[in-house]
Amino acid sequence: MEMQKLYLLVPLAPLVGALIAGLFCRVLPRWIAHTVTSGGVAIALIASCLIFKDVMAGNTYNGPVYQWLTSGDYRFEVGFLIDQLTVTMMLVVTSVSLMVHIYTIGYMQDDPGYNRFFSYIALFTFSMLMLVMSNNFMQLFFGWEAVGLVSYLLIGFWYTRPTAIFANLKAFLVNRVGDFGFILGIGLVLAHFGTLDYVAVFAKAPALAASTTLPLFGEGPGVALMTAICILLFIGAMGKSAQVPLHVWLPDSMEGPTPISALIHAATMVTAGIFMVARMSPLFELSDTALSFVIVIGAITALFMGFLGIIQNDIKRVVAYSTLSQLGYMTVALGASAYSVAIFHLMTHAFFKALLFLGAGSVIIGMHHDQDIRNMGGLRKYMPITWLTSLIGSLALIGTPFFAGFYSKDSIIEAVALSHIPGAGFAYFAVMAGVFVTAFYSFRMYFLVFHGPERFGKPAHHDPHAAHAKPAQPAAHADHSAHGHDDLHADDTHAEHHGLAPGQKPHETPWVVTLPLIMLAIPSVIIGYIGVGPMLFGDYFKSAIFVNAEAHPVMEELAHHFHGAFAMATHAATSPVFWLAFLGVALAWFLYLKRPDIPEAIKARSGFLYTLLDNKYYFDKFNEVFFAGGARLLGRGLWKGGDAGLIDGIIVNGATHLVGWFATLARLFQTGHIYHYAFTMIIGVFVLMTLWVTRA
Repeated sequence: MEMQKLYLLVPLAPLVGALIAGLFCRVLPRWIAHTVTSGGVAIALIASCLIFKDVMAGNTYNGPVYQWLTSGDYRFEVGFLIDQLTVTMMLVVTSVSLMVHIYTIGYMQDDPGYNRFFSYIALFTFSMLMLVMSNNFMQLFFGWEAVGLVSYLLIGFWYTRPTAIFANLKAFLVNRVGDFGFILGIGLVLAHFGTLDYVAVFAKAPALAASTTLPLFGEGPGVALMTAICILLFIGAMGKSAQVPLHVWLPDSMEGPTPISALIHAATMVTAGIFMVARMSPLFELSDTALSFVIVIGAITALFMGFLGIIQNDIKRVVAYSTLSQLGYMTVALGASAYSVAIFHLMTHAFFKALLFLGAGSVIIGMHHDQDIRNMGGLRKYMPITWLTSLIGSLALIGTPFFAGFYSKDSIIEAVALSHIPGAGFAYFAVMAGVFVTAFYSFRMYFLVFHGPERFGKPAHHDPHAAHAKPAQPAAHADHSAHGHDDLHADDTHAEHHGLAPGQKPHETPWVVTLPLIMLAIPSVIIGYIGVGPMLFGDYFKSAIFVNAEAHPVMEELAHHFHGAFAMATHAATSPVFWLAFLGVALAWFLYLKRPDIPEAIKARSGFLYTLLDNKYYFDKFNEVFFAGGARLLGRGLWKGGDAGLIDGIIVNGATHLVGWFATLARLFQTGHIYHYAFTMIIGVFVLMTLWVTRA
């Protein structure tokens, strides 16, 4: 009973803080708003640590909290499933969220929506915790939709900016597509399993997959049902975790303030899909077709979204496309049945990606809200803490030996190499090429921002492809993607200057900004070394993740090559992965520090290739023409053909015209003259007699 109260405390503490800050945001002093929300998340983190200790002692939990609804034979409950997978996500979500809360105190200090923002991010944390702690599909869907709702509010936080409104509407619509598939998958589960409880569904799945008669599918193999369920659930993950082609919302989510970019991209919303597939491993293991679909989608995302990071000049968008690529790596691991590796990379990525986003925000503050990396350079001596922590985050991202990202990223690549799922060959090529691409764009940004000549305090860099200004925001600490490639709706008539004035120098940010950077840098270095053994090759996930070792022996084969974290790092220099990353860093150093003229020459001669990347493979254009245009065309057809033509023209006005025509015809016989009526009667009698005679 005591532990159940502790379980309840984890999601409810952030919720209480969110309600206090949100309901009384107009009257509360700022210090109370950030204290109650940050305090609530801190309580959740402490409770999560205690629960983690209890789970490590062998005490897992699966049970209802209360029954929400009964419909016939179906019961819909709110409940918790507390195991190793759950507590891992709880620790990641609460720890990163707490760092973001502390960071926000400094970053948003002059924003008039300060209390409202704290309410939103605490509510976001509550929603994600409800999602990961759920023990049934109904509660999973509640958390799923709740994080989507709050992300909509946060991306459009600066609601006076048209670009923010476009961005949050885009995120909302794209996620509706994924969520439609997701709820169809849940509907299939309920229809065929008769329950939404995870444990009951997982227990029935093997027998149902082997069945030859299914209620809704008729005669046929049960594995077709598993494939349909898994692909529909994964379509939901494609929306939340931004996999091609449902990835288009995530780069535009940069319209929200930097703290929420870190929270969405690192530890909460985008990891929901990865967590969900890992939780559903007993279902996915029953369908090689679904796993093949997953691995191919992840490979495409990992490679082709990485290419887009190369041409970005907005510091936040470089990190955003990095997130897309790394989510692709996690998805590839899921498709290879290396679920524990995907969760391990989710964990390490949460820390170093939050570090990179918050580091980018620190640079933005120091540069007086100029986000164009071409207007920076030489910041190392002005912002030493931001420089060092950003270097640590970049080294972790590219998989430098002994850093957190190395252990998880290399494990993904090795797992894919050992997989025999259809599509694994392409996936291996994609993740290997992605190593070079990731190293190149990461250190391109790092070198342009922190090294080389100082380019700030000069007229802003002109880019004919970029929009240069956005509508003014109400926030002093606003983010301005003044040169971002994705700012499609900028309004140049509301131009506002941002950046350092001539003679002005950058400055290091306050301790409330730099402290979270330091705290996130620590796990970005050590968490991989500590976790790789028990999480991947020990018994840590044994009861939480299911793998059919006979059909998919990837993890068993991977374990044969593992001889400890230290040996794994020291032998990295013999692998092609290490040298691909090294070549990416070396090329970035040469092109952007030694010969900066070469990138401009390549850009001038690249022609269609640069245009293709600059337009993000025309996904937005296709969506605009095919889906938006098609929807407008369909609406116009239904309006003119259905509403105006059929309903108004035939049913409503047609009835009127018919009555009017009949009345006009009747008036011809209603003249008021007796001889007309007499003539009509004679004609009528004549007709009747004729009919009688002919029938006789």
